[in-house]
Amino acid sequence: MRYGMNVPIFGEYADVRLLAELAVEAEAAGWDGFWIWDHIQWSGEEDGEPRAPAVDTTVALTMIAAATSRVRLGPMVLPLARRRPWKVARELTTLDHLCGGRLTLGVGLGFPPGLEYGDFGEETDAAVRAEKLDEGLEVLTGLWTGRPYSHKGPHYRLTQAELLPGPVQPSVPIWVAGMWPESRAPFRRAARFDGVHPLLFSVPLAKQPAALRELLNYIQAHRVEPERPFDVAFGAETAGDGGTADRELVAEFAAAGVTWWMEPISHWRGSLAEQRERIRRGPPRA
Repeated sequence: MRYGMNVPIFGEYADVRLLAELAVEAEAAGWDGFWIWDHIQWSGEEDGEPRAPAVDTTVALTMIAAATSRVRLGPMVLPLARRRPWKVARELTTLDHLCGGRLTLGVGLGFPPGLEYGDFGEETDAAVRAEKLDEGLEVLTGLWTGRPYSHKGPHYRLTQAELLPGPVQPSVPIWVAGMWPESRAPFRRAARFDGVHPLLFSVPLAKQPAALRELLNYIQAHRVEPERPFDVAFGAETAGDGGTADRELVAEFAAAGVTWWMEPISHWRGSLAEQRERIRRGPPRA
């Protein structure tokens, strides 16, 4: 088990310098990964919250990469369907060079669709976004080979495009996010790549290990390269006090197949000062 966290980029966290400071503190405290959200704008209207300031995820990751030396990092998750995949390929290749090959890319459809797409006149239909995500991943990985690449699809066309240099890593790990059990398609998509970041919002904590086993069985049934390493990034709130409760919780999820503990850090959990203290306490090692 390795230990990371997923940090928002809006509200109190809409400060690139702050995010870099938190990443440095996480590295010093023994965490193994530091990921940040990716939203073009944010509103917690469903929770009675107004529109909030936000920062650009790729720009923030650039500062995080420059400020750290060990933790893995990346967007979690990047809504690839609202981006030009060749621009993403160039940006993330540069980021992988800057961080010395520590990039792990999380991708998904993006949520909520109105804020991520609709407000900008882009398609909000889930099927269309999923089609663009799948095609975008094909283009992204094709460009990352460092060889001339051509593609002709319903959304993107490239002719002998060649982005040099390629990433530092022979293959940048790609983790696919999705909501379980509401949708199966993201998990079929994850089966083609390097990992999964399940979102179990509708599943009570006590039932989440069983849900993870179920979705991992589903992924395994759809994998075309079953020997390929595969990560499962998931977690829950822990106290970080070294207590039995933390150890038992992490052990239970490890037994269910989790390989990366993803500690949630956000304003929903507590104040910025409280979240900073939680980071400083270090990972909840089983």
